[in-house]
Amino acid sequence: MNSNTELGEFLKARRALAAPVGEATPRRRVPGLRREEVAAAAGVSTDYYTRLEQGRHKRPSESVLSALARALQLGETATGHLFDLARSSAASPSSAPANTIQRVRPSLHKLLDSLTEHPAFIRGRRTEVLGMNRLAASLLTDFLAKPVRQRSLIRWAFLDPAAKERYVDWEQVAASMVGTLRLDAGRYPHDPLLAQLVGELSMNSEEFRMWWADHRVVERRDGLKRLNHPTLGYLEVNYEALDVTGTKDQTLFIYTTNPGSESEEKLRQLAATLSINPRPLQN
Repeated sequence: MNSNTELGEFLKARRALAAPVGEATPRRRVPGLRREEVAAAAGVSTDYYTRLEQGRHKRPSESVLSALARALQLGETATGHLFDLARSSAASPSSAPANTIQRVRPSLHKLLDSLTEHPAFIRGRRTEVLGMNRLAASLLTDFLAKPVRQRSLIRWAFLDPAAKERYVDWEQVAASMVGTLRLDAGRYPHDPLLAQLVGELSMNSEEFRMWWADHRVVERRDGLKRLNHPTLGYLEVNYEALDVTGTKDQTLFIYTTNPGSESEEKLRQLAATLSINPRPLQN
């Protein structure tokens, strides 16, 4: 992935999504804003903005980036991604993370195993599952039983037919995973494992290619998952995503159910079957 190209492609994609302001007749030949409209709203010349989209300018200032974010009507997550892309375009490939394989400290594995009533897992860069408890493995899939390079949530979601059966709202879930991977690509554009993952998914999934091309970014912090489990049937779980302190790019996901709900009872049944033969899950 070329970081200069990524910055320009992001600007172009978000320009197409931005809504014209104060226009009585919004009929246009192309969607979104024109280059000159973005440039005027951001207080820069059209030529300067054009060079940014074409990857011919590497170092836009923070004030220019903030103005562009406002002109393109970006939210907080997309604005942060814009700044990441700008920093990456000015950085050298040698600034890529040296240790491309992340590890979870032993105390966190113990924490995961202690959560016997709630599915929980730790996600790292590239949506990789770095650790999970038995309940999460039974509810989703046993990522830690897979080869290390095949433990990403997004790879499972797009390349394993079982994932489409597991997620009731597969399109919504999968598209949001693409948005999360985009955030990683903005922070680490020279990560070879991330580039390999994007290449594999692009070759094997038309949906991934489509969603990757629109440059949307998503940061999941909480929400609802609707699942079809092979033995439990339909259930709904709420999730919370918590940053792991002291460790970069690791997030703890914990699933809960509404008290007194049918989903709560089903999850209890699953936990009870697992407690018969307890086995810690560690990578």
